[in-house]
Amino acid sequence: MAKKKGKSFSSFLKNPIDFTLLITILLLLSIGLIMLLSASSPSALSESGNSYSYFFRQAIFAVAGLFMMWVISNIDFRFYQKYYKLAYVVAFILLLAVPFIGREVNGAKRWIYVTETLSIQPSELVKLLMIIFYAGILVKNRDELNKYGKGFLKHIIMIAPIIVLLLIEPHFSASIVIVGIVAIMMIIAGCKFWHFLVTGSVVGVPLGIGLIVTSPYRLQRVTTFLDPWKDATDTGWQVIQSLYAIGSGGLFGAGLGESKQKYLYIPEPHNDFIFSILAEELGFIGCAVVIILFAIFIWRGILIAMKSPDMFGSLVAIGITAQVAIQVIINIAVVTSSMPATGMPLPFFSYGGTSLFILLCEMGVLLNISKAGAKKE
Repeated sequence: MAKKKGKSFSSFLKNPIDFTLLITILLLLSIGLIMLLSASSPSALSESGNSYSYFFRQAIFAVAGLFMMWVISNIDFRFYQKYYKLAYVVAFILLLAVPFIGREVNGAKRWIYVTETLSIQPSELVKLLMIIFYAGILVKNRDELNKYGKGFLKHIIMIAPIIVLLLIEPHFSASIVIVGIVAIMMIIAGCKFWHFLVTGSVVGVPLGIGLIVTSPYRLQRVTTFLDPWKDATDTGWQVIQSLYAIGSGGLFGAGLGESKQKYLYIPEPHNDFIFSILAEELGFIGCAVVIILFAIFIWRGILIAMKSPDMFGSLVAIGITAQVAIQVIINIAVVTSSMPATGMPLPFFSYGGTSLFILLCEMGVLLNISKAGAKKE
């Protein structure tokens, strides 16, 4: 009997899918849905009279996303390489359509409404499309990547139209994520780091400062970050309430569902600042568990990239892993007032059906690459 159990357990470990990654994804999704239910209930009750309205919507996209994750995990990732140019065209058209048919919400046009209750955020799909495009183009031009003109400059310029369209919405946080993803993919592919360092210092930093200075709301976010208590009842309110929530959580937290700050103190606590509710309810221990899970995800993503049978798979895996890592780091930094607010969602946790659905589709791609790597071994 013991022998039979051991054999069964061994076959489980030898399954080609990366089970460590799969279990990590499912744990993050489960914790994320539980925290969303807790964080969103007061806002949902005040807006619709139903404490579960946000949770039910997110759960529907989670179920659909899990189904697509399973479907995509069985599609050979090399299929996307044939259409990497089309990925760029689709990304451009989607972003170009937003200013014309998108609906303005909170001063930004980022959503295309299919119905009154169903909206799509094209920028979330664009992240995946740009990962596929850059993986394809970098593989094609791999021999020229160490050169400045034909390598670095040629490929970095390609992202300019996408970033311009994102800034028109405006969607500064998505721009940061996409630039970060592309930079990491280019460095891994063979572009020289000093090319980024020099160009970033000469062009990137002045351009970033210019975008902040010429935009009143971005400049306000920077000044609020420097001294949130200067205007504690207005611009500094959200970050101060977030710090109150984190501080009151202590080591073990107040208990699941026991947050005080989610009762309309933190505006929309189920979105970008959901981590502060997590800290208040589950404490330092809960935060540590979630951060460790994200660290395991990043570790497995890097291993999958290293074991991929070809360069395209490696770059796609690195791109998806980098996307999650960048968003997690920036979100937690914003919530803890370690950097100015950017409106960055926390993967698997923040409310948003489009982003969760596409994120789970990306997980399917990552799992398929892990299968290919396992077969290679």
